[in-house]
Amino acid sequence: MKRLSIHKISKKVGQFLIIIGIFAGSFSSPLLGADAANPDVKTLYHQGIKLFRDANTIAATDSLKAQALYQKALMRFERIVKEGNIHNGKLYYDIGNIYFRTEDIGRAILNYRRARLFIPNDQNLQQNLDFARANRIDHIEEKQKTRILKTLFFWHYDLSTRTRVFIFSSFFMLLWIFATIRIFSRRTFTAWCLAVTAVLSLLFAGSLMTEHIVQQKERPGVVITPEVIARKGNSKTYEQSFKEPLHAGTEFTLIEKRGDWYHIELMDSRKCWVARRGVELVR
Repeated sequence: MKRLSIHKISKKVGQFLIIIGIFAGSFSSPLLGADAANPDVKTLYHQGIKLFRDANTIAATDSLKAQALYQKALMRFERIVKEGNIHNGKLYYDIGNIYFRTEDIGRAILNYRRARLFIPNDQNLQQNLDFARANRIDHIEEKQKTRILKTLFFWHYDLSTRTRVFIFSSFFMLLWIFATIRIFSRRTFTAWCLAVTAVLSLLFAGSLMTEHIVQQKERPGVVITPEVIARKGNSKTYEQSFKEPLHAGTEFTLIEKRGDWYHIELMDSRKCWVARRGVELVR
């Protein structure tokens, strides 16, 4: 009997987990509030969900028919985004799932990241995004400065926004409680508690503020075509920046737009120019 390697086993486990995540996303993705008010949008959405579920059901036995159903579901979901001008985390999650199931890694990552703007604390979404990233051809390491910052300020990077908001609110409330107690008691204990809660409140407030500023300034993007040639300038006449092209799913930060070209920075700090048609911005 042929043994599976550790890599193959981990890949199969990852595929199993992401399929669970896809089913979880597709069965719990209602359009909420104003999104559901438009009857045309509601109809398109329910049609898309049904097609998506049907495709998931037969994917293992009839892949060709499943792919056709996925494409029909995708058309309906993307019509909701484009024509209905609706930007919903669960909707982008479903779109990302479809692209992943149709092996379009670039657009899967793009839509998972768009979904994360609205539902940043969804564990199934993060799991799917991580697995899609693991399936990219290009594995670009983060720059050393970023790795150091993530180690030093682990609480900023590792804790979700919701968790940090809760911690900040708790310490801020305790700060005022100890400030009130301090008025009536001059014990050393109350002074220490006041100082500790003040420092922790400032740390988490700074973390949340920094995240907000970064999100407003940064323009992240993803390579969506199978491959795109990175160049040293904004024209095909310029030399290639790297020996190999960038492949679908490679993430970057936009530096500058110039006509049909984007000046971008990769995760490892390398900079290059890419044709606009081969990439797409997250927002």
